[in-house]
Amino acid sequence: MPLNRAAAKTRLANLLDDMARRTTAGPQDRVDYASELVDLMADLMTTATITGNVSTTGTAAAQAGTITTARLS
Repeated sequence: MPLNRAAAKTRLANLLDDMARRTTAGPQDRVDYASELVDLMADLMTTATITGNVSTTGTAAAQAGTITTARLS
C-alpha cells in the first residue's frame, strides 16, 4: 500500500493541535507527545510500501539479506 501522506499530515496536525491546547508543558506532556509521534511514525512505516535494493546470501531455498537504499513510497 502506498504511503498515505494526507492521512499522515492530518494525524500530525491533530497531534500538534492537541499539544497547543494543553495548559501545561511538563515532562509528562513531552513524553506523551513523543509517544504519540513514535506511534504515528511506526504506523506510517509499517503500512507503506518499502522499495530498495536487496543483497542476499545463501541458497535459493534459504536466503538472507538486507535492504539498502530503502525508501517509503
